[in-house]
Amino acid sequence: MGGKKKLGLKQMERMQTRKDEEETEKKKEKAAPSREKKAIGVIVPDAKNEKVVSEIRKMNVLTPYAVASRFNIRISVAKEFLKQLEENGSVQLVSGSHNIKIYKPVAG
Repeated sequence: MGGKKKLGLKQMERMQTRKDEEETEKKKEKAAPSREKKAIGVIVPDAKNEKVVSEIRKMNVLTPYAVASRFNIRISVAKEFLKQLEENGSVQLVSGSHNIKIYKPVAG
């Protein structure tokens, strides 16, 4: 009749060893150290600090994403930081919409 053919002893041994090897490989993959996530800062950098301002002046275009990635802070914090820099006169608004604002550093 129909149905699955019964395996021999040698074939069952092979299948069992393959299954065991696959399980050990999976365990090794899971045990591998995962990448460490850096803590993202929530505190706004000091807009009057000369070191921070000089770092900003080196950048050609200032977007919230660029500032957030440079100083390792959140994008919302970077937006506030850019507003503070604009009030101080360190940066100038070039273009913007309600989603994103683009700034450039003021020379001098």
